[in-house]
Amino acid sequence: MPDPTSPVLRFRRLHPTAVVPEYQTPQSAGLDLHTVIETPVTLSPGEIRLFPCGFAMALPPGWEGQVRPRSGLAVKHGISLPNAPGTIDADYRGEVCVPLINLGREVFTVEPGMRIAQMVVAPVARVVIEEVDDLDETTRGAGGFGSTGR
Repeated sequence: MPDPTSPVLRFRRLHPTAVVPEYQTPQSAGLDLHTVIETPVTLSPGEIRLFPCGFAMALPPGWEGQVRPRSGLAVKHGISLPNAPGTIDADYRGEVCVPLINLGREVFTVEPGMRIAQMVVAPVARVVIEEVDDLDETTRGAGGFGSTGR
């Protein structure tokens, strides 16, 4: 039974075969996203294509949809998202689409109705921007990529 305090994701079907995003298990963090393509589409190694999901949605204010690769597709076939994780803002009302990239060595076929990504709905912290002349000192300082030795 859903928690009555959980945020509500409002879903609007734009295509007759659109699948309502759903959790696959009771403890899943992400909702699976399916494509609504009419015929199979091949992705050559290195190729990026945008796949429609056939729905629009309304996230509550203060929340975002984080679109992430499906681990099975990534491990087995090298299929990922070029902008992972992608962000869907709470005020976006257009069709949800997922860009896929084939990082594998073989051609991959995306089938109609295939689960192509997952979306985690997460709260968004908003900050107040304050311009200052100096920042507080830390042990790390300006050390960047690889500077912690790990």
